[in-house]
Amino acid sequence: MVMACRVINKRRHVGLQQLSSFAETGRTFLGPLKSSKFIIDEEYHKSVLISSTVRLLESLDLTSSVGQLLSEAVQAQNNTYRTGTSTLLFLVGAWSSAVEECLHLGVPISVIVSVMSEGLNFCSEEVVSLQVPVHNIFDHMDNTKTFSQLETFSVSLCPFLQIPSDTDLIEEEHGLKDVTSQTLTISNLSGRPLKSSEFFKPRTEVEADKNTSRTLKNSLLADTCCRNSVLIHSRHFNRTDNTERVSKPDEFQKHVTATLKTYRCKDLTELAVGLSHGDHSSMKLVEAAVRLQYQNACVQQGNCMMPFMFDISRVFTCSLPGLPETTSCVCPGYITVVSVSNTTVIKELQNQPVRIVLIEGDLTENYRHLGFNKSANIKTVLDSMKLQKDSSEELWANHILQILIQFNVNLVLVQGNVSEHLIEKCINSKRLVIGSVNGSVMQAFAEAAGAVQVTYITQVNEDCVGSGVCVTFWRSSPLDVVDRNNRIAILLKIEGINLVTAVLTSPVTAQMQSKEDRFWTCAYRLYYALKEEKIFLGGGAVEFLCLSSLQILAEQSLKKENHACSGWLPNTSSWLASSLAIYRPTVLKLLANGWQKYLSTLLYNTANYSSEFEASTYIQHHLQNATDSGSPSSYILNEYSKLNSRIFNSDISNKLEQIPRVYDVVTPKIEAWRRALDLVLLVLQTDSEIITGCGHTQINSQELEGFLFL
Repeated sequence: MVMACRVINKRRHVGLQQLSSFAETGRTFLGPLKSSKFIIDEEYHKSVLISSTVRLLESLDLTSSVGQLLSEAVQAQNNTYRTGTSTLLFLVGAWSSAVEECLHLGVPISVIVSVMSEGLNFCSEEVVSLQVPVHNIFDHMDNTKTFSQLETFSVSLCPFLQIPSDTDLIEEEHGLKDVTSQTLTISNLSGRPLKSSEFFKPRTEVEADKNTSRTLKNSLLADTCCRNSVLIHSRHFNRTDNTERVSKPDEFQKHVTATLKTYRCKDLTELAVGLSHGDHSSMKLVEAAVRLQYQNACVQQGNCMMPFMFDISRVFTCSLPGLPETTSCVCPGYITVVSVSNTTVIKELQNQPVRIVLIEGDLTENYRHLGFNKSANIKTVLDSMKLQKDSSEELWANHILQILIQFNVNLVLVQGNVSEHLIEKCINSKRLVIGSVNGSVMQAFAEAAGAVQVTYITQVNEDCVGSGVCVTFWRSSPLDVVDRNNRIAILLKIEGINLVTAVLTSPVTAQMQSKEDRFWTCAYRLYYALKEEKIFLGGGAVEFLCLSSLQILAEQSLKKENHACSGWLPNTSSWLASSLAIYRPTVLKLLANGWQKYLSTLLYNTANYSSEFEASTYIQHHLQNATDSGSPSSYILNEYSKLNSRIFNSDISNKLEQIPRVYDVVTPKIEAWRRALDLVLLVLQTDSEIITGCGHTQINSQELEGFLFL
């Protein structure tokens, strides 16, 4: 393990400094041109090459409480969405620095928490105007369509256009016209506290008139000064509460649909290319997997009129290091690797349908299910003697083999471990036993073959045995696909099985983990886009809209501050409300600076700018234009319609006739923001309790009113 090196000032908030230190190590992972890192373990003198946030944190020393919280947040994001981890890590660092600056300026902690939470909520509401509906993707799908179109698309390395798996900046398609100039203002008018679980369901009020729009925003500022904010922190950063808000979904959806009419996505290939973020090879495999599932569903249903949903739980990968990348492909059925000692067995079985047994637990002599209680009155004599143990295992293996012979079973899939001695005996009797099989694979074979899963093989009867499974080599020449661990790839399939396997190959063994990570990132991105039936416009539009909207909100708050110079707001009797008005512009600007740093780092990492300062200047220029326009969302949509736009298409050749659209998934992106801010605010409160005493943070009794920390 290695340490993230940075000088820590113990007189300041140590936890926030640690977050900034950890986040600094992942800056080069933003953008399409990810810079791989060599992680060196000084204790064991070993090194490893990594190129993702998850693998980075696995290699760092995160034994501190802050490190563990950061690791949990990143792992929760990765385990659920498989994308957004680099965004999460960077924003954790940027907003930790913003909070430190707030503390340095004397902003009360309760005000920091309140304003930053409401600021991010405001951003989440504003970016709804950049959502694109995804409907009828499969209604007119050509099942015979090839995937060559994916290979013809290339992503230009342009400013604001080059974001890979979890940073979200890529180019937009040329020819999007008739962008409406209507302003969509998303405001909170309910006046009730916000919960973290509600951030995904925006409250909306749509107004076409710009003056009315600004009035609503001003009303929001006045309203938030007088209401309490509720911040709910979860140590594991997992939310399942889907509480509905009071909103006007029908009216809002009508306006959004009208605004984004020309941006509707109706083609699977277009959607896949837009979500690939430059990783076309991985996304091509994912699209092929979706098409195979769709074709199988049509065959099973007898037609393609029924609604289809991509089932990512029935997609699996088989990594074969040492083989050329050209052998990567997607196949229906289950592909796995077994020892080459099984070659003779597979040759014997491949020309005939075989009967199958499915075992849920381990297939070993000593395996007992959870909850099994051994009889206390029975003692085993000489249990440690090898002779007796070998004799006992031999008797057990012979008994199991007799059961397989009795029911004419030639294939056994086991979810757990398998006795090596039993495997050898089965090979000699032309039977194949495969262990460590995923539960979804077991279920798929149970459905297709008519088998019933059992805990112990002694429970097998005729009703539990499935049939019709085909066992064959993955390639016609098995010796051509033997990996460096002396294993061979085989294919198990049966008519109607809902399983798809992506075979991932690479001549460089060290790249296999990264290749598999990229595949799942693309797969989950497409899965959530199809599931939610909505996506964001890509190319940095969402982050840029957050930045510009917060800047405008800060300026509006600054004007209201003049009414609070005496320390009290009119018609209020709360010190907290007065403090919110005074410090809100400062906190909002520092929160916006996090987006500015995010975009600047992205542009700098593309090597199109000599420094982050130059990239920041470029962003500031367009930020001023967006602010002057009076409607940042309209400005962004208008820029997307221009081929020669300097913000999104500055490096795209005018001779290019077609530019693929670029999209981002909605919930994974917003959840990465939420987790980042939740973590920062949680560490802020923890630091304050350590500095000032548990339960006595730098908040007086009036400040505490209305705030909840869990």
